[in-house]
Amino acid sequence: MLKTLPRTSNNIKSDFWVDEAIWGHRLYDEQTPWLCLMEFMGVLNSECERERAFKEQQYNTLAYSPYTRLYLRNILFNNPFMEIVYRDYQATNDEQKAWNDWLKLAEQNFGGSDYPNLSYLKENFDTFDKFYETVKFLQSNTIEGENNKRWSSQFIFPYGKECLYEDLRVNGNKVQNDRRFFGRTGELLYLMLSRSTKGEELLSFLEPNIINSKSIYNRLAQLLQPNYGKAEVARDSTGSYLPYEYLQEYTNMADDWINIFNNKIPAYDTIPHIVNITGLHMIIYFLNRSKDVLNQSNKTQFILEILAPKKTIIRDLASDSYINNNNLSRQALEHYIRSIKETVEWKNLQSFPDPFFEAQKLLNRHFLWPSNSDDLLSENIDSLVEELVDKAIARHKQHVNNFHRVWGREIGFSSSRNSQRIRYAPTDSLLKTLVLANVPERMEFQDFLKRLFEKYGFVIGDKEATEVINSGQADQEAFSDNSQRLEQRLSSMGLLRRLSDACAYVENPFAKDGV
Repeated sequence: MLKTLPRTSNNIKSDFWVDEAIWGHRLYDEQTPWLCLMEFMGVLNSECERERAFKEQQYNTLAYSPYTRLYLRNILFNNPFMEIVYRDYQATNDEQKAWNDWLKLAEQNFGGSDYPNLSYLKENFDTFDKFYETVKFLQSNTIEGENNKRWSSQFIFPYGKECLYEDLRVNGNKVQNDRRFFGRTGELLYLMLSRSTKGEELLSFLEPNIINSKSIYNRLAQLLQPNYGKAEVARDSTGSYLPYEYLQEYTNMADDWINIFNNKIPAYDTIPHIVNITGLHMIIYFLNRSKDVLNQSNKTQFILEILAPKKTIIRDLASDSYINNNNLSRQALEHYIRSIKETVEWKNLQSFPDPFFEAQKLLNRHFLWPSNSDDLLSENIDSLVEELVDKAIARHKQHVNNFHRVWGREIGFSSSRNSQRIRYAPTDSLLKTLVLANVPERMEFQDFLKRLFEKYGFVIGDKEATEVINSGQADQEAFSDNSQRLEQRLSSMGLLRRLSDACAYVENPFAKDGV
């Protein structure tokens, strides 16, 4: 297993330290790739303001101050009476009455403050109609569209820093940050990119286009806030932990970000592709760390089915590939805990007068467990380890174990379409992202398949499936047909051109022509 960085005191906020030691604090299934990017942007904005973006002074001591932006969020998401007031305004055309009615309702229902003052809105907007249209526009840009999240956990597209804020739990006038939808995965992403050696290149795009954006959309968000959004900074947030000083996965992800940024498309249009590619790299990181703990040196592979009208052997193989990968994290967790029994310290326990007590101390040093011996059910040192395994698996199943499944679905990487089993079956959206991240201008189709295999472990065509074919699980024709379906898919999307029977090129139209 790779050497990991030491814990620090602000990282130790867990019943035991197992998932965190392997994958970091923390990968969280309820935080989707979009929300991961939003949390990342909040961290980046804070660090830019302190002039230390992508620069770690010491490992795992990240401390940043996100914005709360309570006024913006109340106006956008805690505003069910807006339509009622607006309909009355259309009927009467009474500007003053509309403002008075809305302000009264909004201030009565304002969450997070006892004495809100929304009168600044009348100064920022010439008419109530313009205010209404601004609110409706920004509401239409809610991340992940219609959802049932509470109003304080709704987010809008990151047009600029005025659109960035943290996840909150608001109860009356009491406000506290929440870790349900900003579960620190965005902090891990920030730390990964900070350690990628590509920070300056990333910042050269993100700072002018997002953090310091002068776009009209960002200015609209400013108009909805007092003092143009210059207040409401939350307290420092600390506690994230990324176990590894450097991994090639960090640089690979940063390179894909940069490749996408280099396409000739508007800056905001890159964001959905950044979300997709980030989700993919985080899944690869998650599975690679599992394999590392299990001492499996072979790279993570994904057999991809390019959707066929009828069931093929590739569908079964893609499903088997998915299941095998999905089981890795639990296997890694069990192995990580039980490996304590192979240490010299554990083997020497029997030489102590009270081996059971010494075993507790050893497990606490490694895993921060048990914290209270009165709660133990075990009676000997071997059952003590198994008790920790059972508790760790129970907690792992709640969130971390779901990461691969949830994120794969969210980015269009895995699907159960036309089947009862989940398998790897990429959507058009993900395929387009892969072209933007890997094809500078154009690339021969077979070279494209080779690059996807070498970079991400994707098995699509027969050349990449040599190991599977030699094992007798499928024949060459099945994978050849699979790659042909991908060729047809890319062609229908305008991303591939066949010049002759023997020559097909994947083309990136955004690199060549722009939009």
